Amino acid sequence: MVARRGDEDAAVSETLQLYSYWRSSAAYRVRIGLNLKGLAYDLVPVHLVRGGGEQHSSEFRAVNPQELVPVLAHGHRLLGQSLAILEYLDEMWPDPPLLPGTARERHRVRALAQLVACDIHPLNNLRVLQYLEQEWSVPQPERDEWVKHWIVRGFEAAESLLADHPSTGTFCEGNEPGMADCCLVPQVYNARRFGVDMAAFPTLARIEAACLVLPAFEAARPERQPDAPAPG
Repeated sequence: MVARRGDEDAAVSETLQLYSYWRSSAAYRVRIGLNLKGLAYDLVPVHLVRGGGEQHSSEFRAVNPQELVPVLAHGHRLLGQSLAILEYLDEMWPDPPLLPGTARERHRVRALAQLVACDIHPLNNLRVLQYLEQEWSVPQPERDEWVKHWIVRGFEAAESLLADHPSTGTFCEGNEPGMADCCLVPQVYNARRFGVDMAAFPTLARIEAACLVLPAFEAARPERQPDAPAPG
């Protein structure tokens, strides 16, 4: 059934809930997007490690059969996949945009976002690392090297695509943050966790620094989330 315009207008005012885990980079992307849009939302923590992982519970499988975060609940709608959620936000609340105005610019932003979300992130996702440990008994140092290898390979490509490109500005595309930045910043956070030397990627580090001074990015940081462990 095709939604009527009035249906979409009514949906804009419905409440938002984000199923999230404080250190999930995919959920981190969506938190940034929601904050850039200035949208209020309730956070529903899903602990990905405790008790074998709350994402595997029957209650959460009813929310997302993939057993992954994030999920954005918008009224009665349950929306998965971080990039699809970001595009949904852009269509429902167009200002400020996460995607730029021309087809060429939108392609570039989507390609940069997918470089992170489709090429780097899946290879160092929690469930991949757990499989390496539980099924193949890969020791921690080797798992960490696996993560670093694929981050570095992806960052080498991203640095080449961004450095000295005429469309690169303060942010990945121009001088306003967008979907590519929503993806880059959480991946740099993960890179630092695993000891990747960001000095090798000056453009990525510069863009990350420009993002993190903005309130929308600062509020989305993992350590600022209510389910983050207390420092100590």
